[in-house]
Amino acid sequence: MVREEVVGSTRALQWKCVESRADSKRLYYGRFILSPLLKGQADTIGIAMRRALLGEIEGTCIARAKSEKVPHEYSTIAGIEESVHEILMNLKEIVLRSNLYGTRDASICVRGPRCVTAQDIISPPSVEVVDTTQHIASLTEPIDLCIGLQIQRDRGYRMKTTKNSQDGSYPIDAVSMPVRNANHSIHSYGNGNQKQEILFLEIWTDGSLTPKEALHEASRNLIDLFIPFLHAEEKDINFEENQNRFTVPPFTFPDRLANLKKNKKEIALKCIFIDQSELPPRTYNCLKRSNIHTLLDLLSNSQEDLMKIEYFRIEDGKQILDTLRKHFAIDLPKNKF
Repeated sequence: MVREEVVGSTRALQWKCVESRADSKRLYYGRFILSPLLKGQADTIGIAMRRALLGEIEGTCIARAKSEKVPHEYSTIAGIEESVHEILMNLKEIVLRSNLYGTRDASICVRGPRCVTAQDIISPPSVEVVDTTQHIASLTEPIDLCIGLQIQRDRGYRMKTTKNSQDGSYPIDAVSMPVRNANHSIHSYGNGNQKQEILFLEIWTDGSLTPKEALHEASRNLIDLFIPFLHAEEKDINFEENQNRFTVPPFTFPDRLANLKKNKKEIALKCIFIDQSELPPRTYNCLKRSNIHTLLDLLSNSQEDLMKIEYFRIEDGKQILDTLRKHFAIDLPKNKF
């Protein structure tokens, strides 16, 4: 067991990691506290953080398996103890760690007799198997087992659809949830108007993220969800008379930029968010993880600053520069003066 203490502050608030341990390669535990909070704040934060931990964090998993020699999902193969369905269920249990975007291909090609484990997966360098001892199948005869795998990064739980099973390709229930469980509890102290609270957060992960990393990721995702409210413009909402509803007009990045070209002073750059810029998902995620949320944030960086972002590529920088040149006829400075 490892006990560590990390302190950060926002005004008078402090948070600490009071316990951290690895029960196994696929089960990490962390316990955190946040204090001092006013009465009611601990419950507000605890409920939001638990939902963000369980539903807003991306994970990597095997989403599809393919083998041309398999007639259907519930068939058996001579020389293999497990049925095809059992093999698919074993593939579902494999935990992967990755920062990939989109989908990647992997494979398993082995010859029996032998026990096939997650260590036999041939995957891209960007993908790491957390527990290589995870069992997949047992080959009892000298036969070849070749399986093509599709790896994807997503969030939440995606149930397979049987109608997509064709040409020996079978979808797997995709579990992209690095956090296995999260609980919060509250300790109150003080009397009357001086009453304060301490929030306790417990986080269990599957090993692809540490509890501390999961806490950071969930916090960033919550902040991203609330940023639009900080720059909300009342004039963007059209209330319809004599009706109990309102509609938000379609909003596209090119239209907003066209107006900005005509009069840049009318529309604040901080109201244009990078998710409206139609950048590739990989580029967008790199910027978001570096706390670049609006066009104003982006223009405050130089080309050199962007290249320092983790996992940022030259191609990503070119994509951003092309977008700025096309809509603004401006370039980011190469270096920050």
